[in-house]
Amino acid sequence: MEPTSRQVASPAALAKLGLWDAVSLVIGIVVGTAIFRTAPLVFQNAAGPWRALAAWGLGGVLSLVGALCYGELATTYARNGGDYEYLTQAYGRWAGFLFGWAQLVAVWTASVGTMAYAFGDYGVRLLGWQPSAAVWLAAAAVVGVAAVNLAGMAAGKWTQNVLTLAKVAGLVAVVIAGVLAAAFRQGRTEESIPPLAPPVEEGGGAAAASFGLAMVFVLYAYGGWNDAAFVAAEVRNRRRNLPLALIGGVAGVTLIYLAVNGAYLAALGFARASASATPATDALAVAVGPRAAQLAGLLVMISALGAINGMIFTGSRVFAAFGADHRLFRWLGRRDAAAGSPWAAVVAQAAVTLAMIFGVGTLEGQRAIDAMLGAIGLPAIPWSEYFGGFDTLLAATAPVFWALFLAVGAGLVVLRWKHPQRERPFSVPLYPLPPLLFCATCGFMLYSSLLYARRLALLGVAPVAIGVVLYVLTHVGRLNHAEASDAAAK
Repeated sequence: MEPTSRQVASPAALAKLGLWDAVSLVIGIVVGTAIFRTAPLVFQNAAGPWRALAAWGLGGVLSLVGALCYGELATTYARNGGDYEYLTQAYGRWAGFLFGWAQLVAVWTASVGTMAYAFGDYGVRLLGWQPSAAVWLAAAAVVGVAAVNLAGMAAGKWTQNVLTLAKVAGLVAVVIAGVLAAAFRQGRTEESIPPLAPPVEEGGGAAAASFGLAMVFVLYAYGGWNDAAFVAAEVRNRRRNLPLALIGGVAGVTLIYLAVNGAYLAALGFARASASATPATDALAVAVGPRAAQLAGLLVMISALGAINGMIFTGSRVFAAFGADHRLFRWLGRRDAAAGSPWAAVVAQAAVTLAMIFGVGTLEGQRAIDAMLGAIGLPAIPWSEYFGGFDTLLAATAPVFWALFLAVGAGLVVLRWKHPQRERPFSVPLYPLPPLLFCATCGFMLYSSLLYARRLALLGVAPVAIGVVLYVLTHVGRLNHAEASDAAAK
């Protein structure tokens, strides 16, 4: 059977992403909504402003160490798929299968859904709509971004570049507002400064400060810097550009985070920044007045939309590589040669995310999920905890994410041992210190995420368990049959 135009795309045709495109993906995905939400939690768990900024700087350094590791992996194993490809090469097909499956049904799609809900929540406030409309705005964001990516690689990458530039411009405005607000605060009494939004409930100020917990929130905010590796095969001159994109993207994010947090502290002071639920809004309020909420809301929506586009763009490449290797999901590998987009993977990712949005993000959906869990003897999900709704699901899947991340870090050492003669266009400097430090960071985050999620972590493990069953049913039997055939032939 002759392949159709939706199934074939040459490597040369795929390599359409330049250095800025890859850097834009890193910044666009990492700088989502966390910088607007987690900053007060970091302040609450730091003993003072300089320690808080040190936590953000340390998060950048640790992420940079990880970027060095991924620079070697991405240039040595340059197929699309990133972590999926590295786990497969290091441990075997089973590891790649479990990674792809877990990302599709839980981890990756939950992250997309979380960003979509952030877009919807801020959208209804900006437009003055009822809160119940947030689910429809979230769904519209996913459908719209998926449609852009179905139009082709060029549409997806240009959309990402525009959204990232708009996001960075907005954050620069926050920094400028922080400087202006700091000057505005001089000589003003606390009573004359606009009141804060209701304070966040987590943490407990300096008395209960925990630098370790602050680092948990910081590293969560840095999550996603590795995603440029997912599109390795589509980056031009990848031996040079992929390491530069990973390292440059992390450096850019670090500068952004330090500047924005510095702006929060300059505008509000440490105590007020720690107590604020919406530090960007409050910092803008001091500088520009009552329209601050609208400006900050628009900035969060742009940030969320950029993260959604980046995740759908890169995630679809992971699922396409996953489908190309595993018979059960082979349909995910279908690609439009003319447009350059893995259309089946884009559609599948969007469909699962939409199912989550309506299932996890609505009261009716939550009740239906709890009823299904009750039918098999499992307790209901504590939807009101962990910020509620989608973030509850994200807390449940975080341990799986960090366990897989840890496996990739260890996989670098395994691959050095398995393939010692393989050409490595970029080698990790000071090996083996960077991968060991990266593994230690992932281990710390795995431990911390398990403490945070507690029994909720079982919900994240469940999709992996189902994946084990699927792998056994679809692979082990065929492997045994192939071995028997080989033995008979001999």
